Amino acid sequence: MDLLNVIGKKLAEFIDVADAWIWDWPLMVLIFATGILLTVRSGLVQVIRMPRALRYMFQNEQDGEGEVTSFGALCTALSATIGTGNIVGVATAICLGGPGALFWMWLAAFFGMATKYAEGLLAIKYRTIEPDGHVLGGPFYYIERGMGKNWRWLAKIFAFFGASAGLLGIGTVTQINGVAGAVETLFDPNKANIAFSIGDINYTWATVLTAIIVSFLVALVIIGGIKRIAKVAEIVVPFMAAFYIIVCVVILICNASKVPEAFALIFSSAFTGTAAIGGFSGAVLKEAISRGVGRGIFSNEAGLGSAPIAAAAASTNSCVRQGLVSMTGVFIDTIIICTMTGLTIIISGAWFQEGLKGVAVTSYAFAQGMSFAPFIGQLCVTLSLMFFAFTTILGWDYYAERCVEYLTNGNMAIVKIYRYFWILAVLVGPFLALNTVWTLADALNGLMAFPNLVALVALSGVVAAESKHFFSRWHE
Repeated sequence: MDLLNVIGKKLAEFIDVADAWIWDWPLMVLIFATGILLTVRSGLVQVIRMPRALRYMFQNEQDGEGEVTSFGALCTALSATIGTGNIVGVATAICLGGPGALFWMWLAAFFGMATKYAEGLLAIKYRTIEPDGHVLGGPFYYIERGMGKNWRWLAKIFAFFGASAGLLGIGTVTQINGVAGAVETLFDPNKANIAFSIGDINYTWATVLTAIIVSFLVALVIIGGIKRIAKVAEIVVPFMAAFYIIVCVVILICNASKVPEAFALIFSSAFTGTAAIGGFSGAVLKEAISRGVGRGIFSNEAGLGSAPIAAAAASTNSCVRQGLVSMTGVFIDTIIICTMTGLTIIISGAWFQEGLKGVAVTSYAFAQGMSFAPFIGQLCVTLSLMFFAFTTILGWDYYAERCVEYLTNGNMAIVKIYRYFWILAVLVGPFLALNTVWTLADALNGLMAFPNLVALVALSGVVAAESKHFFSRWHE
């Protein structure tokens, strides 16, 4: 057991170093530069075309080709993006980088909308549709077909990192870890009912039962493929998003006098740097930017290249139209939902409470925000996190399976084996170290982003040409 502890510690240290290197300034600059470039080349699409995008979000095309409706594709993408990053990720960013991290999340989301627009556009333009209606598209196809077959190696790298990120990080372990933590905090906060122990860590029956139940439900859905995932997402995603937003609005109304002060703190600390630990310093300012951008991308996935895999399955004949629909996902995910979480954490003072981390920060914030019924506040966080994480596991399974399908040249037997490993990862996820899991997820996200961002820059001219052609025919 001592040997395992040493190995685990060394592995965690290696992951920390790798994550710090991946998410250093070069990637930050590349993400923002790509977003700025696409904002310019698309004609400030996230501002000028947002009303049209919101209309298209609810208007499905009747004669488009694809596997699911345009709204179903958006809900599938949202099911993957609206996850623990909106609850746990925002809390982690603010605790480590201070309230200013939320400002950098907003900035990343603003340019991220143009990035997501380009991803959705290119996904439709370069997708493939088999005679049986099966659709495959995403970064690996717009790299190979848009940049040329000489770049297929870059597409393979993206697919490898995508499959790895889903299985080992963002798609499974972080999600179920967050759910299990929330359930335990709600029903057994003192860890009175221990099921078993690993080293010095005790695991409760609440954690064990959560892992078993969620794994079973995930298996029921993902075996049905994209159509079943989309059907579940179309029902669950709008409901869960509306529920969470309503609860947050209630909390903000109850604490309305603190909201202006919270916004003032967000903007002031965004450029000076302040955190619960570390006071004011340049290092903390860098942490605010790093955590804000990193968690923002973890949450809305703009630039990662994951969402266009779902967008490619949409029933549409217009790549620009689907790009507009895809763009709304960032607005809903970060500008609305992450902001709600962040404001709640800031006005409650949860971000500088000692001993709190992860979902416990948000649970504390909701309990304080609903001081008239603190248990109801915690229950709302738990229910929201369960829905958010469950749908993220489903959406990311689709992404990762398409990556495996591309890597193996369509070998569906290997895809099915991968699917069972996915279910296994959900089952064991709650028993892995939270900090290491989040760091690994961050690192793998960054590795996914590199090849996708290269492709977006290389194909920005295609985005500009398609946009110009479409909007010249359709005037507001």
